Amino acid sequence: MDSVSRLLRLARLRADLDKHCLLGAGTRMEVPAHGELEAPFHVLLEGTCRLQVGTVLLDLRPGDVVMIPSGAPHRVITDGQGGEGGEVGTAETAGDVFVTTRSEHGAEPVIDLFCGHYTFDAGTGSLLFASLPDPVHVSFGQSAESDEVLRMLSALMRGEARREGEGTAAILSALCTVLLAMVLRTARGDTTRSTLWTAAADGRIASAVAGMLDDPGADWTIERLSRTAGMSRATFLRHFTRDTGTTVGAFLTRARLMAAAELLTATDATVASVAGQVGYYSESAFSRAFRAHLGTTPARFRREHSLRGV
Repeated sequence: MDSVSRLLRLARLRADLDKHCLLGAGTRMEVPAHGELEAPFHVLLEGTCRLQVGTVLLDLRPGDVVMIPSGAPHRVITDGQGGEGGEVGTAETAGDVFVTTRSEHGAEPVIDLFCGHYTFDAGTGSLLFASLPDPVHVSFGQSAESDEVLRMLSALMRGEARREGEGTAAILSALCTVLLAMVLRTARGDTTRSTLWTAAADGRIASAVAGMLDDPGADWTIERLSRTAGMSRATFLRHFTRDTGTTVGAFLTRARLMAAAELLTATDATVASVAGQVGYYSESAFSRAFRAHLGTTPARFRREHSLRGV
C-alpha cells in the first residue's frame, strides 16, 4: 500500500458531496465554517471564479481543486455583474443526496462547481490535515495526464449527480475520496502556494518519507535517512525541507504520533508499550509530545476514541 493510501485509511476518512453549484455572473456564495474534524473542498469543472479564504484570494480555472483543512469560512465569487449591476445571491434546491445551488433569479450558469467536505478522525486524520497548507490549491489542468484523469472523474461525478438514485451517495463518496488521493499525491505547481509533503517530487526524499511512515519506531538518525536517500547529510537536509515544507525532526514526530494514535485506538497495548513501538524511550516524553500535538493525553485519547464496541 502506498503512503497516501495508508494515510487515508488511518485517517478513517469519510467524504461527502454537499452541493452541485451552477452559478451565474456576479454571484457571491458564502460558505460557513465547517465543524471540527471537517475539511471542505471545491472542484471547478467549467468556467472561472475566485475563492476567498480570509485574506487569501485564489483564481480558479477548470480542473482546479481547493481544500481548506482548517474548515474556515470562505466565499465563492463569479466574475461579471449580476442583475442591475449588483451582486447576486444564491438559492438552493434540496435533493435526496445533495443540494443544487443556483444564482438567484435564474441567471445563466457561468461555472459548474462541486462542493463537499471530508470528515476525519481526531488522531491520524487531525495530524494529517493539520500538516497540510491552508488552503490547498491544486490545478489538474497543468498536465495532459492529470487533466484526463480529472475529466474522467468529473464525468462520473456529473453522471451520478444527474442520476441521484440508489447508491449515489456511496458512489460519490468513493469518487471524492479518489479526488483527495489525487490532490495529496500531486506535486506543487504554479497554483499551489505551499509544499504538499505527501507529494515529495524527489523520489529519494519520497523513499525517506515512506520509510518513516512504514516504520516510525525505527532509529531514524539523519545519517540513516541520508543513506536511504543516497545523499550527503547536508544535501539531504536541504532537499527534505524543500520537498516537504518541514524539518526531518518535525516530520518524524508527526509520523510517530500518527502511528501512536492508531495503536491506542486499535490495540490493547499499554501507553508505555505504544511509546516504545513508535520510537520514544520514555513514556513521559511520549505523553508530552502527544499532548502538544493532539491537545490531550494518550490515556484520555484512548478512552474517548477507542474503536472497541463500535
